[in-house]
Amino acid sequence: MSIDSLKERLPDYAKDLKLNLGSLANDITLTPQQRAGTFVASALAARNADVTRAIVAEYESVLTPEALTAAKAAAAIMGMNNIYYRFVHMVGGDYAQMPARLRMNVIGRPGVEKLDFELWSLAVSAINGCGMCVESHEKMVRDAGLTTEQVQTAVRIAATVHAVAATLDGAAALGDAGAA
Repeated sequence: MSIDSLKERLPDYAKDLKLNLGSLANDITLTPQQRAGTFVASALAARNADVTRAIVAEYESVLTPEALTAAKAAAAIMGMNNIYYRFVHMVGGDYAQMPARLRMNVIGRPGVEKLDFELWSLAVSAINGCGMCVESHEKMVRDAGLTTEQVQTAVRIAATVHAVAATLDGAAALGDAGAA
């Protein structure tokens, strides 16, 4: 599977997603590793097996084994953190002063440049809807030198990958052609 196979499976009503997927796959705003890792982490966060398989197949040759593991780790750790910190943010009170007491060692030693891991964590946090995490990771990548255009590109990738996953799930549930 590949990006092209995902585009072929999208129903006609999702033409904009096909176009966005194609243009983002060729976008040069991010480094090849940043772009590939953002796609992989976003696919894992979007929770669609076909999308994940296609995107990993498309980008695993672009990433070193360490970078592929780091992209997977960003999706995994943010899957936990986004829930916890979204709760803290929504409820407020004493929870914000309490230690999380959740292991997050990978954040300190992700196996790739910290900037790339933070960018992937930002993309996953956008998918998972954690405002506190989005703000924190956006600040980190901006402070580390990424431009607003680069941050926007990562979030555009996350938004598109998530929409592709949701559309394919919906199309399969409705029996739309090509989504099986």
